[in-house]
Parts: sequence; C-alpha cells; structure tokens
Amino acid sequence: MTEIRTYKMLVGGAWIGASDGKTFDSINPASGEVWSRMPEATAEDVDAAVRAADTAFNDGPWPRMTPTERGARLRRLAELLAENSEDLGRTESIDTGKMFKETRWQAKYIAEFFHFYAGCADKISGETLPIDKPDLFVFTKREPLGVVAAVVPWNSQLFLSAVKVGPALAAGNTVVLKASEHASAAMLEFGRLIDDAGIPPGVVNIVTGHGEPCGRVLTSHPLVTRISFTGGPIAAEHVLHNSAKNFAEVSLELGGKSPFIVFDDANIESAINGAISAIFGAAGQSCVAGSRLYLQETIADVFLEKMTAQAHEIRLGDPLEDETQMGPICTVGQLETIEREVAHARTEGGEILCGGKRPEGLAGQFYEPTIIACPRQDLRIVDTELFGPVLSVLRFKDEAEAVRLANDTKHGLAAGIFTGSNARALRMANSVKCGIVWVNTYRAVSPIAEFGGVKNSGYGRESGYQAVYDYTRPKTVWMNTSDETLPNQLVVR
Repeated sequence: MTEIRTYKMLVGGAWIGASDGKTFDSINPASGEVWSRMPEATAEDVDAAVRAADTAFNDGPWPRMTPTERGARLRRLAELLAENSEDLGRTESIDTGKMFKETRWQAKYIAEFFHFYAGCADKISGETLPIDKPDLFVFTKREPLGVVAAVVPWNSQLFLSAVKVGPALAAGNTVVLKASEHASAAMLEFGRLIDDAGIPPGVVNIVTGHGEPCGRVLTSHPLVTRISFTGGPIAAEHVLHNSAKNFAEVSLELGGKSPFIVFDDANIESAINGAISAIFGAAGQSCVAGSRLYLQETIADVFLEKMTAQAHEIRLGDPLEDETQMGPICTVGQLETIEREVAHARTEGGEILCGGKRPEGLAGQFYEPTIIACPRQDLRIVDTELFGPVLSVLRFKDEAEAVRLANDTKHGLAAGIFTGSNARALRMANSVKCGIVWVNTYRAVSPIAEFGGVKNSGYGRESGYQAVYDYTRPKTVWMNTSDETLPNQLVVR
C-alpha cells in the first residue's frame, strides 16, 4: 500500500492543520483506497481564514498595488500553473478519477484564464457623468468589494477556482477558497504556487472541510462581502440562507440537465461524436453534460444504432493510463444514486440500450456508459442531474416540439444544437432557455466567453471581461467646480 499523503490548509500565508487536529480521508476512486488525508476545518479555523483575508484587504499591500503590478503577479501565477500542469493534473486525477489526459490539459489551460485576468487588472475604469446640475463634476470609480468566499466542487476545481479567483484578485479583493470535501488535494497544490507568484500572505486562503461547519461559517461570516458558489441546488439554498446574515452579494452556478438536440440535416457522424463527448467525457461528471439527447424521428434509429455501438467500445480503467477513455465515479454516494435512478427509470418504462450496471473485473467506483431510451418526457431520470455517464434519449417530430421538450426542465445551463441550417441554429439559440448554446460543437470554454445559467441552474456569470466588474462596486464622486461661496440652503431667499 502506498504511503498516505498528508495535507494542510493555507491560512494567512501559513500551512496549518485543523485547530482540533481532526482530519478526513480522501479516496482514490479508481482503486477505492485512501490515498491522502485533509484537515477538517473547525468554525474557528474558517474564522481565522476570513480574518486573515480581511486583514490582507484592509492593511496589506494587495489592494494598494497599482493594477498593473497586480496583473504582473497574476501573470506569474499563470506561468507557474503552466509549468506545474503535469503534477497538478496527476494529483487531480488520483483524487477525483478524472482522466489524466484531461486534467493535465485543463491545468495548463487555466493558466490562460489568469493571463486574461492579469490583462484585465489595469483596464477597470469608471466614467464621467453628464450631470444635470451646473458647476458640478461627477464621476464614478470602481472599488474592490473586500473578502470573497469562493466555494468550488471537486469535478473541475482548478477551472472553477480560476474563474472566481482570477477576476477577484485582478480587482483587488482577497479570497477564502473552500475546497470540496470530496477531493481537496489539487486545490492545496495550487495554493503552493501562490507565494511563489509574489501574492502577499492572506490574499488567498484555502480551507478544507464539510458544509457543516466549514461552508456555513464561511458563507455567513460578517466580514465576507461576496459569495461565488458552484455546486448543487440543495447546498445553494443553505448558501442563500447564510448570506442573509451578512448581506453578501451572491452568484450561483448549480449544474444542469442540458439538452443535446440533433436535427435530420445535421452531420450525423459529427453529432454522434459530440453526443458521446458531451455525456461520457469526464464520465458525465460535468455541470454542462449533455445528458438529454433529443433526436429527430427520421434519424433516431440510425443514430442510436451507431452511438450505442461506439458506447460499447469505450474503455474504462485507470485514469492515469493513456489507453483509458473513461474513468470512475468520484464518490460512492454518486454511484449509488446513479444505480437507484437507472433502476427507477426501468420501472417507468425506460429501455436500457447499453450499460446500466457496474462493469465486471474493475475495482473502484466504475459505472458503464449507459444510454436509456425514454418513452416519455415525464420520466424522473429525464430531469434529474445524475452527475454520471447516463444518457436519456427522446424523439421529436419538428422544431417546435424540440424547443418545447428542451425547455421542459427546471434547469437551464447549456444546450447543444446540431443542424446544417444556420437559420434554424439561430432560431433554436434564441428559443432554448439556457445560459450557453453550442452549435455543432460542445463543451468549448474560454476566458473570453461568459459562463452561467438560468432557472435552477443559478444566476450570475463567470469568465469574460464583465466578471472583473462583478467583483467591484461603483463609488460616485461629486465635485463642486465653482469658486463661489456655497449658499446657506436654510436661508429663504
């Protein structure tokens, strides 16, 4: 058995354990064995992290640096991320079960997000106002908010941290980052690069622990001014309740049940490849997973025959191995939920076209690529986010029905549209209620493009230039330009 790696939290520039000494284990989902141990933060530990961030904001150099200097430090952090992408990716793969070929690429690509926000740092500006009163010069300036609480899940933690930490730091804020209790290691490895990048102590703090008390204390702390949360809707309800105690600004990204719509004029081979990537990439453990497949009736049989044949050939195994195409499910709880919901879908009339069970001969938390033909839209599995490699398939007659089915959901994060008609693509993009639409492609991201959802998929946006402004507030300044004595307004004239 390999030696268990022990981690500590980053608070005020120091690496510390939990104040009461408690820890929790992290499981390698590919083997089912404990591989690392994390501090289980107490309420006092979280309070210390927030106070360290508050001190760094009020008394430290970070908000007082020129924006250009902050940008230079973020650029250095980006360079370090790129240089360490192999190690970061390997750690994330061991901790989460995600494919190493994906995690090392993602770790390297998120360097581009920090480069982008480094460039944004000295481009945050206010405006002069054409005020309707004489002898007054009025302008606005943008100021950082203060301490930001950033809460990220395990599945794309480096990426989701980058879209929170990058704009927050560019604007001059300080951050307390809560890593997921399911897989914290990559976040703590990321924390090792903070000091090397020249970012002062306390500007970025990283705590590890569970929702209670760690998440609750962080999101309700009176010194927190903004909460950026990515996770599930149940946890988000607690976050909103907690934010009533500190009136912090809140943005939520809560996942989805994204429709993948294929018309009969689409490039079928391209659409099949896109659909497989959309649901079986990252073993379906993606907030934008294309987990609802809608096929126009005229192509459905041929499409499913070809897609199921390819799904049968997907190679499961160790995510560190190059020949592996799909890794394990991160947690036992997820795996049990998937099994329960697939079984329930059968009772409602769902037909398992492939998969539907744990594979034989593999240790760890694996589940086969699964495709379920659903006779009706009201099957529970059609609108339940499973966070696993399970695809619900339905058929539609025409464009109007495709829109109705796509929008018949409580979610609204993303959608994929495959068609040969640009006019239809634009009509569909306008009609589907979601925050992201991919046309004849899927799962593309960029620091330049905004990301977020509607309905139960949350509100607020990440990435893009506007995100920097979301971590600031405007201050309005009025200046009297007249040399005349200010009249006494209480004297009747």
